[in-house]
Amino acid sequence: MTTADGVAFLRTPEAAFAELADFPFQPNYFSFEGLRIHYVDEGPRDGPVALLMHGMPTWSYLNRHLIRRLTEAGYRCIAADHIGFGRSDKVVADDWYSITRHVQAHRALIEALDLQAITLFCQDWGGPISLAQVAERPARFERLVIMNTWLHHAAYEYTPRLIQWNGQWKPEGLFGTNVPDRLSLGWFMALALGHMGPPDLFALIQTGTKPSLSPTGELARQGYDAPFVGLGHAGHAGPRRFPLSLPFDNPEGGAAEAQSHWHAALQTWTGPIHFIWGGADEVFTEAWGRAWASGFPQATFDVITEAGHFLQDTHGDVIADNFLRHLGRMP
Repeated sequence: MTTADGVAFLRTPEAAFAELADFPFQPNYFSFEGLRIHYVDEGPRDGPVALLMHGMPTWSYLNRHLIRRLTEAGYRCIAADHIGFGRSDKVVADDWYSITRHVQAHRALIEALDLQAITLFCQDWGGPISLAQVAERPARFERLVIMNTWLHHAAYEYTPRLIQWNGQWKPEGLFGTNVPDRLSLGWFMALALGHMGPPDLFALIQTGTKPSLSPTGELARQGYDAPFVGLGHAGHAGPRRFPLSLPFDNPEGGAAEAQSHWHAALQTWTGPIHFIWGGADEVFTEAWGRAWASGFPQATFDVITEAGHFLQDTHGDVIADNFLRHLGRMP
């Protein structure tokens, strides 16, 4: 398929999502540059708005536990999939993708839905993409919840794990070479979420041997595989491009200058801001999270010691409990 402007894209069949037992939310769609963006819209329409942002290589499925808990607490939850992810369309040209374009797409969605008094929940690449909205449209936001992410700026020191992640997605790297032919993103997430170990990963790549997963692990594997079923190498351009957009490696594609501006603008934020951090993350470390939070006198900082990078998946209820406690809404 192509847009009116000739941009080629793929679309995951709806049947790929039919068996996701732990993701019962109805799909909603919005058009951006002739492409279909999927978003979850759950909870009372007159409730306070929670905007939940995902990163790489996930989709709104990552936030399923948070959506359930927050809607139970009366929130209207909006959780969109970046173009190239989830139920959204997947442009096949790697160089189509940029952080600037992702920012524009989400700004268009926020404006189309006219979201106001937003409580933002962001993590990973969802951080820069959504914090750009806060920096440029602060009046739409009321409260921020920041988890295991960053904004590029001159003083930021990239961790060895993040530099390694960038290298692994180069064409000759571990993931650049093996995704998706020998390693699907669902199996990668099974490793990242602790449902299997590194030896299982290498056995999968080298011999095609698939480890046995727990029922929870298999559900997660299916959930993160679903968006890319049958799409091949071309359909993975979106996930492939994110690690190759890190500003230390790709300043233009990663919007390095704009990110520095957003970081500076965010320092003037005086509204409530809650940092909830996975303490076991080696990509965006607890030390970085605490240093960032220290720049906001009004900030709270909660660390979930055993949680890793994808804490919304593994500790969604804990995140929600911490957040609601700060609002005085926990028993």
